[in-house]
Amino acid sequence: MEKDLSKKLFNVKTTGWESVTDQERARIFEVSKNYIDFLNKSKTEREFIKSAKELADNHGFKDINDCESLKVGDKVYFVNRGKSMYLAVIGENSVENGVHIIGSHVDSPRLDLKPNPLCEDTGLAYFKTHYYGGIKKYQWTTIPLAIHGVIVKTNGEKIEVNIGEKEDDPIFTITDLLPHLAQAQMEKKLKDGIDGEDLMLLIGSMPYVENGASDGDDNKAVAEKVKLNILNLLNKAYGITEADFMSAELELVPAFKARSMGFDESMVAAYGQDDKVCAYTSLAAMMELENVKNTAVCILSDKEEIGSMGNTGMESHTFDYFMSELLNKLGINRSNLLDKVFCYSKMLSSDVDAGFDPIYASVSDRTNAGYIGKGISLNKYTGARGKSSASDANAEYVAWIRNILESNSIKYQIAELGKVDVGGGGTIAYILANKGVDVIDCGVPLLSMHSPYEVTSKFDIYSAYKTYKAFWNA
Repeated sequence: MEKDLSKKLFNVKTTGWESVTDQERARIFEVSKNYIDFLNKSKTEREFIKSAKELADNHGFKDINDCESLKVGDKVYFVNRGKSMYLAVIGENSVENGVHIIGSHVDSPRLDLKPNPLCEDTGLAYFKTHYYGGIKKYQWTTIPLAIHGVIVKTNGEKIEVNIGEKEDDPIFTITDLLPHLAQAQMEKKLKDGIDGEDLMLLIGSMPYVENGASDGDDNKAVAEKVKLNILNLLNKAYGITEADFMSAELELVPAFKARSMGFDESMVAAYGQDDKVCAYTSLAAMMELENVKNTAVCILSDKEEIGSMGNTGMESHTFDYFMSELLNKLGINRSNLLDKVFCYSKMLSSDVDAGFDPIYASVSDRTNAGYIGKGISLNKYTGARGKSSASDANAEYVAWIRNILESNSIKYQIAELGKVDVGGGGTIAYILANKGVDVIDCGVPLLSMHSPYEVTSKFDIYSAYKTYKAFWNA
């Protein structure tokens, strides 16, 4: 009797793997394989948007700038400066009554090259870096790093750079001090063990030597011969000079491949899963939408890791422009209609949650934590300590979301981002909430968040894909 009553009344979190059929397990692994393949060619925001555009083009989506008008069933997108993207599938119901939005971000913590990065010191050439987003600096030393990004010359020529991913590519690294001489370093606080200015990428050690030159030749007149050699190699490969770094966006990312993890292959280990795991699953779900009732909108935003500022971040009005274009080309726009659309819209802010790690259990409230392998994680609010800077979803909206999940037999959990006084975090949720949209954070629990190699459960990845598809079909 007690057992039946507890089963009826208790909210017990159990692993999702125990209830999946062989057919479902095969589908889970298929979705994760597609995700791994996508991630391995989409480590930066530019690369993700490029891959997303290719996928959308292959599924019948069109650039909204190429459409004179829109009707029910049309699929469109807008690419914002190659680093963010908005997509929509026009639904049967009037957009005036609101749309269903899923928003994630495609930027991840990393190291960026400084505008004047190249230097030489005692026969070693380096790139100087400036870290992007919240990182533990010590994690970025002594690991293989790749260089991704673009260099744009003053004549408008854009050069895409990707060095360190192929098996025959060179890789790069940031050196650290040997333990034998690190007594003073190891007395420091962990956050101060590596200074930001010491995150210097080692890129070469061979001096430039003219063909046939000897020690007595004029070659000695050049003070920074290793730097000169690097510039000469880059000039031959890309036609650039040192000045061209001033108009470049070059990022350092781990040269690790996304891989299945564990003897059971139940997890994915990869760089950049915050928040590409939610971006990919929402994008994949949108590609399969047909005949939706409410217009479905997908946001792939940039700059979330540094506050969503800039014209490719969600604080920009570019998303408002995209929504206004939908109204214009549907032929229904009028004064203040966009404000009304937002006030009647619903959104999932699809960002990752901090997965419970038993090794570091002291920072979490076990009854309010997201667990790996137990389904999609909802965060009613994020913020820090006293819910500072949080978007706190109202009870009615949480219940509406719960009904979608339960009606579609999707396993879910509701969590917080750590103990109350320990820390916290934020997403793009508050930005859309400020426009009047009902919004809740809804994403995949993640281990080792913001590290060079993050871990997710394949069950949760599939749960996210199912959740986003069900939300748009609601």
